[in-house]
Amino acid sequence: MRVEIWSDIVCPWCYIGKRRFERALEGFAHADRVRVQWRSFELDPSFPAGGAVPVLDALARKTGASREQVAAMTDQVREVAAGEGLVYDLEGGVMVNTFDVHRLVHLAREAGVEEEAQERFMRAQLVEARDLSQEAVLVELSGEIGLDADRVREVLSGDRFAAQVRDEADQARRLGGTGVPFFVFDRALGVAGAQPVEVFSSALEKAWQTRS
Repeated sequence: MRVEIWSDIVCPWCYIGKRRFERALEGFAHADRVRVQWRSFELDPSFPAGGAVPVLDALARKTGASREQVAAMTDQVREVAAGEGLVYDLEGGVMVNTFDVHRLVHLAREAGVEEEAQERFMRAQLVEARDLSQEAVLVELSGEIGLDADRVREVLSGDRFAAQVRDEADQARRLGGTGVPFFVFDRALGVAGAQPVEVFSSALEKAWQTRS
């Protein structure tokens, strides 16, 4: 059974959803028969490439809320994340355009380390507050999961995987996804949002029974 997960690296709820889905999968009797595939979805494709803005400032600008209101909202998200074992540093983080990061996840897919790439980039963005707009940072993080530095720089300097990133976002919309995280089970069942573990467990069971 294939589970496709549309997400964005800068999305705090996507990392929370990842952890909850992983917990559900751990308790699924047929986990060894499940293939997870990460799909690209940019929350804000219009964000300037190469730029980096403090997360709270970027959210305040996008929502029209005050910085204090945004800080209160992120406090709530941080509490939820902590319940999943994730120690977020949103105040110290920066918002970036994630198009190149998504392209590197596609490179990682070719190399068989797609899951490792998704995990490493999410942790770097949301927990470690790294600046993923910097090529040197992306090369460093990619190297940690075994990607060749020259291949990473080659991707970043060109447009390889650009079409795939855009196509995957289009696929999500065609399947009814309007935001992330968005989980699709065998293209037959969709779950939107960072739902409780029980919801993912139920979806796994239902999708498995449907295919059987």
